[in-house]
Amino acid sequence: MIKVVLADDQALVRAGFRVLLETEDGFDVCGEAADGTEAVALARRHKPDVVVMDIRMPGMDGLAATKMITADPALAEVKVLVLTTFDLDEYVFEALRAGASGFLLKDTEPVELLRALRVVATGEALLAPTVTRRLISEFLARPEQRRLDTSVLRELTDREREVLALVAAGMSNDEIATHLVISPATSRTHVSRILTKLGARDRSQLVVLAYESGLVSPHNQ
Repeated sequence: MIKVVLADDQALVRAGFRVLLETEDGFDVCGEAADGTEAVALARRHKPDVVVMDIRMPGMDGLAATKMITADPALAEVKVLVLTTFDLDEYVFEALRAGASGFLLKDTEPVELLRALRVVATGEALLAPTVTRRLISEFLARPEQRRLDTSVLRELTDREREVLALVAAGMSNDEIATHLVISPATSRTHVSRILTKLGARDRSQLVVLAYESGLVSPHNQ
């Protein structure tokens, strides 16, 4: 059962998501929040698998709430799935940097929302990798956004750098295993070690780090 908290200041949006999830096996909506403060409180109370987080909300916005949730060691297992529209891309990138596990457009088809929640809950693969890469590429290509820090790569072996680049390309563990002709278990081990060495919360942060370190760029993806 995937436990979900819905955070959006529009009651109609929350109601639509709730109806969708409650009619689908395997989901439990354990709370609704109309602002970031409520979202953080519900995350701490229920420790859901995923918080579906809108960005523009009154009071504490979704970006600040995401940062609070991802920075709380007691909520290490809670994933944040950000809701956005393309005019909020810059905020989405900051949310990914803060530790959000991915994002969805508000006009996403219901089946895609369900798939996204399952993906984010397992932490197996980056949500909507092609769209996420395009978003990250756009902002890191700007001088004021790009934060090159190649020192983080010094901790990685050559093989781990190769695996990190494939994670940034949106590949799952199984896809990485196939690409490198290694076992899925070995692929999972490499990703786990990279997460540990770089102090990253999940694969989304690995993508951000891969771009920010210069390991991958908007021109080679």
